[in-house]
Amino acid sequence: MKKSIVVLSLLLLGCSVGAYAQDTVRVSLQEFIDRGMENAGQLKYERQKVNIAENQVSQANAKRYLPEFNLSTQHGVVPGVTSSTDLSEDEYYLDPNLENDWEDWAVFTRAEVNAAQPLFTWGALSNVVKAAESAAVAAKEQFEQQQADLKVRLVELYQSHLLTQEIMRLLDEATGTINDIEKQLEEKQEEGAEDFDESDFFKFKIFKSEFATRATEVQESAAMTRRIWDYVMQSEEGTVYLPETRFLDPVPEELKEIDFYRMNAIKQRSEVKAIEAGIDAAEYGLRAQKSQTLPALVLGLRGSFANTPNRPRQSNPFIINNSNYLSASFGLVIRQNLDFLSINADIERRQLQHRQAKYLKEAAVDGIVLEINEIYKEASLSKVKVENTDEALVTSKKWLRQEQLDYDFGIGDTKDLIDAMQKELELRVKMKRDIFELNKNMIQLYRKSGLPITQMFNNEE
Repeated sequence: MKKSIVVLSLLLLGCSVGAYAQDTVRVSLQEFIDRGMENAGQLKYERQKVNIAENQVSQANAKRYLPEFNLSTQHGVVPGVTSSTDLSEDEYYLDPNLENDWEDWAVFTRAEVNAAQPLFTWGALSNVVKAAESAAVAAKEQFEQQQADLKVRLVELYQSHLLTQEIMRLLDEATGTINDIEKQLEEKQEEGAEDFDESDFFKFKIFKSEFATRATEVQESAAMTRRIWDYVMQSEEGTVYLPETRFLDPVPEELKEIDFYRMNAIKQRSEVKAIEAGIDAAEYGLRAQKSQTLPALVLGLRGSFANTPNRPRQSNPFIINNSNYLSASFGLVIRQNLDFLSINADIERRQLQHRQAKYLKEAAVDGIVLEINEIYKEASLSKVKVENTDEALVTSKKWLRQEQLDYDFGIGDTKDLIDAMQKELELRVKMKRDIFELNKNMIQLYRKSGLPITQMFNNEE
């Protein structure tokens, strides 16, 4: 019996347990997942990476239209001008003795506009946009991976809570049985029954004390996990959230052939999709880099304007008064980066990154195949353990029932009854633990195969 209690204690230390309070709220598995993901700070952090990637797509698109568009203005006060000749104001440029009029001041304003619009870049700009879009897809798939991993932890937490509820009920039943046996032993001791064995009574007392100690450890572990549930659910004071169902049952989903999980994993895993998007991003980036070796055609625009009331504009088109004029120009520009050594080095780096991304996919697929084989083996073994333990449990129940009947009729042995009770309790605990391990392995198998986890429990997609 001591062995079974030790196993029970160690099992519960790694499991999450339910909490019992006056105000309890039953939540389904999907509700628990939704609430846990809503309150997950790590998930909110990862979501910002997706937002940043989407912002980079917007930036890349914005650079396609007027990537250079500058406006600068200048303001100040300047003196007017005076001429000692009979020249008109628009001909002051002919007066070599033109002087400043320090008694005539006015506000000076100048504005300059420069703009450039790429017309043909050999696909450089469009490839930059496509690379940014592929990077955004990779970020979304990585976010999906984070969500899937969190969902696995939440489902396992929900299952472990069910496991604890089951084991707590087993403890209550075992406590009641122990008390009944103790009462019968004490009655035999008081009556001085011939079949009463004092040594068996002392062994039973020791067993009961050890059982009480382990039960207290289980209860403390349950209280700790109750606080974990409260934290995950962000529960209000006085409210305790518990699983909607009260029993831990094996997942109804049958174990399929391993090829089904392996092929689905290669097609559906978020990690593979993220790597494929990364390969596309690297390829588009390489194309954009190669485009820099070719000349680009750009439409250039330039405009300049200045106005000062006390500085007259000159009529000669070859003479510009810097404080009062208006000019504009546009034309086609051919741009060519002549730093070919640096460009070639950048192209080589892009090629290496592209090959690296392809090798990463091959490595990821190899790792996924190994993961599927490993977890499939564990799931298969877990299924067999559940079936074998169930058969053993049925036998132990028959044994315990027979020993209880013999003991009640006064023909049984105390030691045999305790051994039968110990074995039956040990197998009941082992049965629930094996079911939990089976469900846990099936959850991991579905996660590593890229399948919806909740589909196993309620056929949700």
